[in-house]
Amino acid sequence: MQIGVLGGGQLGRMLALAGYPLGLRFRFFDTLAEAPAGQLAELVVGDYADEGALARFAEGLSLLTYEFENVPVAAAAWLAQHRPVYPPPGALEVAQDRVAEKTFFQGLGIPTPLFYPVLTRNDLLDGLERTGWPALLKTRRLGYDGKGQKLLRSPADLEAAWALLGGQPLILEAFVPFERELSILAVRSARGQMAFYPLVENQHAGGILHKSRAPAPATPARLQHEAERIATRVLEKLDYVGVLAIELFEVEGTLWANEMAPRVHNSGHWTIEGAETSQFENHLRAILGLPLGSTAPRGQAAMLNLIGLKPDFARVLEIPGAHLHWYGKEVRPGRKVGHITLRADTPEVLEAHLGRLEALLAEAKD
Repeated sequence: MQIGVLGGGQLGRMLALAGYPLGLRFRFFDTLAEAPAGQLAELVVGDYADEGALARFAEGLSLLTYEFENVPVAAAAWLAQHRPVYPPPGALEVAQDRVAEKTFFQGLGIPTPLFYPVLTRNDLLDGLERTGWPALLKTRRLGYDGKGQKLLRSPADLEAAWALLGGQPLILEAFVPFERELSILAVRSARGQMAFYPLVENQHAGGILHKSRAPAPATPARLQHEAERIATRVLEKLDYVGVLAIELFEVEGTLWANEMAPRVHNSGHWTIEGAETSQFENHLRAILGLPLGSTAPRGQAAMLNLIGLKPDFARVLEIPGAHLHWYGKEVRPGRKVGHITLRADTPEVLEAHLGRLEALLAEAKD
């Protein structure tokens, strides 16, 4: 069976690595000839607006999925007329527009930060009357890893932010004084079976995910249950199939939804070594209608992204429980080029090894 994947980045690469033991074959579609997944499988290079290229890509495939959420909805919908596409294109449509996404969450009774759509400078001023300061001004579409957004701390930041982002649909969000950032990875199969990974605690640097801990430390069972209830509402409303990640803020013991990613997710990379079944394998099981695997953690895990740096591989692998994933990408500032997962049986051992790894990465950065 051959699976088509829209997007050929590192997430697609890891999907292929998880699928080969299941006897699957893959074909990727990307706009770039150097896409990392092309190192492992057939890569079709083309434009998402080119129906001829999409048709060549889809020929002979059993079904399709995608590995990033900015796949044009029109392309996914066109392909869905010819082959099954999971998750459904409707999930893409919701996730690609931050106003639509937060409106969707609120329609399901899921708390979100206060937000206000912005098209004009007057809209921005009106929105700030409602949100107060500080506030976040973001593009409604395409922003990720801290791109396309600006923190407004005071009126002095207004002009520079408007000069940078004005002239396109925006969203203004009230700044949330959260205790920490969490994410829930959920999976729903084509047969309707659902499973949930333990909550993950995430730390960002420069708007890019830097470190994840799983299971999230000091997390009461009620918070896990609340996250699962949130994810269940979204999965069922969208008739979702595949892995879904929802980024959450913990605010005074409650969870607020920030955004969702209708795909496998960076905060779930720890599952490759740190869970009984990785997010990548479970995504494939889900879209194929196979029984889902256990999401139980295998002890304690941490994941660190390698952002714009290449450490000494031998020194990394000297650390007990370290697992290196290199994406085969050119190293550039601010670019995710790999990740390292640490696994240990106890939180104390994990912390000790994590300190050693972080010191090593700090050296590589300098």
